[in-house]
Amino acid sequence: MRKIVYILTLAFVLAACSQDKGNYDYVDLKEPQIAGFEDMSVQTFSRLQIVPDLGKEEFPAGEYSFEWKVLNQNASQEAVVIGQERNLDYEVTIAPGAYSLFFTLTQVSTGLYWQKEVNLIVSSSMSEGWMVLCSDEGRARLDFVSSLTSQTMTDVLRGSAMPQMNGPRRIQWLSDKTDAASPYYLLTDDGATRLGRDAFEWKPEYDFAYEVAVPDKLTPHCIVSSGFGKVIVSGTDAHYCEIMGIDGLYGSAVNKGYAVAPYVGANALATQIYAAVHLLYDTDNKRFMAYCPLLATNDLGGLDPVADMDTMGQIAEGMAPGAGVLGNAFDKWPVGLDLVYMENTRYDPGNAKMGLTYALMKDGSQCHLYGIQLGDMLRYADCTYVLGKGFYADLSQCKDILNKNALYAFSSLKNYMYYAVGNTLYRVDLSEQPAQAQVQFVLSGEEITCLKFNLYQKSENMQKSFDLVVGSVKNGEGKLRIYEGRESDGDFTNVKPEVFTGFARIADVEYKERVY
Repeated sequence: MRKIVYILTLAFVLAACSQDKGNYDYVDLKEPQIAGFEDMSVQTFSRLQIVPDLGKEEFPAGEYSFEWKVLNQNASQEAVVIGQERNLDYEVTIAPGAYSLFFTLTQVSTGLYWQKEVNLIVSSSMSEGWMVLCSDEGRARLDFVSSLTSQTMTDVLRGSAMPQMNGPRRIQWLSDKTDAASPYYLLTDDGATRLGRDAFEWKPEYDFAYEVAVPDKLTPHCIVSSGFGKVIVSGTDAHYCEIMGIDGLYGSAVNKGYAVAPYVGANALATQIYAAVHLLYDTDNKRFMAYCPLLATNDLGGLDPVADMDTMGQIAEGMAPGAGVLGNAFDKWPVGLDLVYMENTRYDPGNAKMGLTYALMKDGSQCHLYGIQLGDMLRYADCTYVLGKGFYADLSQCKDILNKNALYAFSSLKNYMYYAVGNTLYRVDLSEQPAQAQVQFVLSGEEITCLKFNLYQKSENMQKSFDLVVGSVKNGEGKLRIYEGRESDGDFTNVKPEVFTGFARIADVEYKERVY
C-alpha cells in the first residue's frame, strides 16, 4: 500500500510540472554604483550635506528607500539615523567623536539593499586648543582658545552645575589613567574635579572625592601618573591610586611621620613602565625619598615601598647587580638642602629612556640643580635601570634665581633651564660651566605669571613640546604667548610668538589634543 501512495504522489508532481509553462515575471536588477562621498570631517552644529552619485540609473523614491545613519566607533551605542532622503541635509547634533557613516539604498518590493560606509569625524570648537586656567579675582576660571576656529571662549564652565571653586592651581589631561569620558582635571585650593571630554561638561560624580578611599578631603597640587598608578601630594602628604585594568582609589598617606614637598618626580619619557619609581622630598629631614608601590606586593618581596635613595639603590642592586643606579653626575644624594622646585622632563642625556627630573635646591644663598632619573624596578620594556644620577650644576651665579616670586621651566629639547622674575625671562645653558643666566626677553609693563613647556601626548604633536608657553598680566588683563622652540633651538631672543588675549590672570595652561 505504501508503494502505491509513493507512485501516485510522484505522478501528481510530474503532472503538475508538465502544466508549468514558465509563467514568471523576470525584471532586470538595477545595480547602483554608490559614489560621490568619502571619509570626511565636520563640526558640531554645522550642516552635513551629501548628494550621492548612484550612476546612470534612476532610483525613484516610491520604489526605493534611503537611509543615512552613524555609529560611534569608540562607544557601545546603537546606530543613529540622521536622514531618510536620497540627499542628506543634516544639522550635526551628535557628540564629537569618530563615527562610521552608512548610506543604505533599499528596493522596497524585494528588500534587496546596497550600502556604502565611510569614516566621519565630528569635532566641536572645543575639540582641540589651549585650556587656559585663570584666577578671576581668586575664582577659578577656565578659558579656551580653539585651534579649529581661532576663537577665544571665556569662562567655559559658566552655566554648568559645577560649584564655584577658588584658588586655581592646575588644569591637567590624564587620558590614559582616568575615565575617557572625563579626562581633564581642574585642581584648586578648594578641591579638585574632573571635567567632561567634549565641552568640559560636569557631573557631581566628577568631584575628586569619588576617587578617594580615606575620609580626608584631598586637594592635590598636581597628579603624576606612571606605571600602573597615579601619585598626588595633598597638603604635606602623598597618596597613591593604583590602576590595573580598573579604577582604583587614593589611599592613606604613603609618607609616615614626616611631611613632603608638593612635587612628585616620575619618568615622563618612557611609555612602558611596570614597577614605576617615584620621587618625593621629605621636608622635615631634608632628603629625597624613592617610592615604588609595587615593592609592597609579594611578587617583589613585600618590602617597604618608601625608602631613602641609598636604600632604594641597594634594593635595586640586590635584584639585578649593575642595573640599580645609572650615572655618576654627583657622588651622593643631596641631604640637608631646601627644595625650591621640581619638574619632570623628557630630556634623556644617557639614552636610557629615563627623562630627567630636575630638582632646584638651595643652601642659604647657594643654588644647586640636580637631575635625577627614575625608572622601573622590574627593568622591563623601556627602562633597564631603576635610578640615575643624571646631572648636577651650581647655579649660584645666576642672577635673581632664588627670588621668592621666580617661575621655572625646563626644556626637553636640550639641557636648558628657563626662569622668569617679574617681566624678565632668563635662560641657562646647563651644558656650560660655570652656569650663567642670559636674558631672553623683557615684557614691558607686564608680569609673567605662568611659564612652562607643554608635554604633548599625541605623536603628531610631539615636536611642539619644545615650544615655550608664557602667561602674563598687565592691568588685570592676561595674555598668552607661544614661542616656537624646535627651529629656534631653544633660543627665544628673536622668536616672534603667537599671541592670544582676553584672559584674566593666567595660572596654568595645557593643550587639549584631539582624542579621536
